[in-house]
Amino acid sequence: MRKHNLILTALAAAMASALNVGIATAADTEQVRIGFAGPLTGPSGHQGLDVEHGVSIAIEEANQQKLKIGDKVAEFKLVSEDDVADPRTGTAVAQRLVDAKVAVVIGHYNSGTSIPASKIYGDAGIPQISPSATNPALTRQGIKSVFRVVNDDATLGRYAGNYLVNKLGAKRIAIFDDRTAYGQGLADEVNKAVKAAGGNVVVREYTNDKATDFNAILTTAKAQQVDAVFFAALDYQAAPMAKQMKNLGIKAKFMNIGNLPNDEFKKMAGSAAEGAYAWNYGTPLQDMPKGAAFEQKLKDKYGMGVVQSSPAAYDATWAAINAMVKAQSDDPAVYLPVLKSSSYDGVTGTIAFDESGNLKNAAATIFQFEDGKWKTLAVERE
Repeated sequence: MRKHNLILTALAAAMASALNVGIATAADTEQVRIGFAGPLTGPSGHQGLDVEHGVSIAIEEANQQKLKIGDKVAEFKLVSEDDVADPRTGTAVAQRLVDAKVAVVIGHYNSGTSIPASKIYGDAGIPQISPSATNPALTRQGIKSVFRVVNDDATLGRYAGNYLVNKLGAKRIAIFDDRTAYGQGLADEVNKAVKAAGGNVVVREYTNDKATDFNAILTTAKAQQVDAVFFAALDYQAAPMAKQMKNLGIKAKFMNIGNLPNDEFKKMAGSAAEGAYAWNYGTPLQDMPKGAAFEQKLKDKYGMGVVQSSPAAYDATWAAINAMVKAQSDDPAVYLPVLKSSSYDGVTGTIAFDESGNLKNAAATIFQFEDGKWKTLAVERE
């Protein structure tokens, strides 16, 4: 009997020890919520999913490394919201993320949602890092917690306007936009740059971000005998415009900025994709030292590669995580100064911010669709 009691006592002690270890392990971890906001449904859903994939991979890697913030292992958790690329929905989403007590927000995808949402995050003191919102107004509001990891449209507009006139020899140019914060602001910058370079903007028209029939404004451009068309809009609208230009017999060069160099445009535009020019933010994926490895991670996990902004989203997420680890706190008030002053070598390049929250030394690339694929023509850097 005594031997039996000793065995029971030993088992009880072992169980208690195991429970204590479990309790200690739980006590030694802290959940850190990372917010994401972007369009996960609708015409831009493929772009939003691409961004979400980049954030998810960064979080997964961070959790595998069991990084410590202070004396606890951080358990990073994604809190994802679909803003359907709508400004009103975007502000509602922003408030939900604030209420969820996220430590940072990666997003939004669109400028039109990022700008109004930034005020809500700013009031709450939560850092917002956009991997794709490029309207200059985002970082000109004086909100100290707003950042972006791509170039802005003031720079890209200048590049595009100069290229149209000085490289493509265009003299009579039509400029269209989708009337979003992104499209209108970008088209205005291109308009200024074309005129500064000595070009002539003979048609300046706009549509909306839901339209797919552009025959009316294209007919105006044809009547004006334009030799170049610039359209500030996303791929799901650029593709039908390219097709309608071909159907109308418009021989003008076609240029877009933003998210065109992807397979989706090729699928949507068909043979009308041939010859299209596209400026994009950052360097080509194949020129990124870690680009191939990152794309393979996407393919392994999601069965698809980079659409556009997932590398930037990955880098934005890691910039925030590294700042928290360095500051030994996930409290935005504590780690925000570290985020502002830190530098991180990411997939897209070095991530470091100027005093306004813009990416330092940002690059941009001009592509042309030729012989069934996108070809890099030049890379520009400030």
